[in-house]
Amino acid sequence: MRALPVRVDAVLVQAVIAAALSFAHLHDLALAAGQDGWKAWAYPVSADLLLVAAWRRLRSGESKTAGWCWFLVALTASLGANVATAGLLDLENVPAWLRILVAGWPAVAFLGGTLLAHGAAHPGTDSATEPEPPSTAQAPEPTATDIEPPTAAPELPAAAPESAPPASPVPPALVTLARKVADEHRARTGTDIDTSTLRARLGVPLPLAEAITTQLT
Repeated sequence: MRALPVRVDAVLVQAVIAAALSFAHLHDLALAAGQDGWKAWAYPVSADLLLVAAWRRLRSGESKTAGWCWFLVALTASLGANVATAGLLDLENVPAWLRILVAGWPAVAFLGGTLLAHGAAHPGTDSATEPEPPSTAQAPEPTATDIEPPTAAPELPAAAPESAPPASPVPPALVTLARKVADEHRARTGTDIDTSTLRARLGVPLPLAEAITTQLT
């Protein structure tokens, strides 16, 4: 079989060179700050791993604020080591504040890596709690024998006719007074007195005036 030619990515080569230089600068700074042996090699590893974890969080699209925060922290540590080892800092006489920063870096890297790797993720949907899809099967149509004819509503008993209220008795004295008033009205006007005039002259309610009028006719 014919071997495929190996394609070299220039960007990947540049990234490897930059990572190697940054790795060496972080190692030299940690060594100058008193972290000798394997500890000096662990510092650049922790910084690069924190960069990778932050970059993965940014690429995933979740919690970009946390991803950018820890990416800038790791990038500051890497750039700070590059600048410090470029001749601006006497590696033979490292200041106390830089030794404190180097000594506290493992805790910072551990916290950032833990938060990025075990951050809140979208909870997976539980198949047991998922609602069942509605069934597409149609229910069997009822047959003619299954349909019961509607029963007739029971007839309500006819309401008994309301009895007319008994006529209110008219006192004879009031009838006599009303007759005098009617005679006087007929003598003066030549017409029979109506119910409204009789009610006004006697000062009685309208039903009683109607009852009196029936007594006069």
